[in-house]
Amino acid sequence: MKFHIPFQVLIICHANTSRSIMAHALLKKMLADRDIDHIQIRSGGVAIYARDNMLPSLDARMVLRDHDIQLRETDLSSIDLKRHRHLVAQADLILAMTQEQKQMLDAYPEATGKRVFTLKEFAGEEGDIDDPAMQGEEVFRARMVEIRRCLEKSFEDLLRLSHERF
Repeated sequence: MKFHIPFQVLIICHANTSRSIMAHALLKKMLADRDIDHIQIRSGGVAIYARDNMLPSLDARMVLRDHDIQLRETDLSSIDLKRHRHLVAQADLILAMTQEQKQMLDAYPEATGKRVFTLKEFAGEEGDIDDPAMQGEEVFRARMVEIRRCLEKSFEDLLRLSHERF
């Protein structure tokens, strides 16, 4: 029997209550739909106001439902990466929503030498996925469209990277 440690993807945003939660849940579903079990998804927040155990945004949960993902309040809760630096250390790939968040990882020695991209960079695009907080459900839907497009465009690259490690 072969034992292997899953390829670890860490998705980050400021508070880990909307964008990174949506990307986390969607990528997890994409992997499950294809019976891919050697990639593990985690997410966390890097801002000074990130806290453990904050609930996912109601708007994020509503938008995820549009994509057949039923995310209850207790399914995912925020993780403050300042308190859980081991998740940064364990990550094989880190995907940020913005350049600013990517730069915030400079404060984490655990990120040194890691593959770190914005989600758009990883998908071969430019720009950030802006924060939809307090802008209503339609803005959340627009962010989800961006997230989904980027995840779909980069999915084969993710698989390639995950196989290179083994």
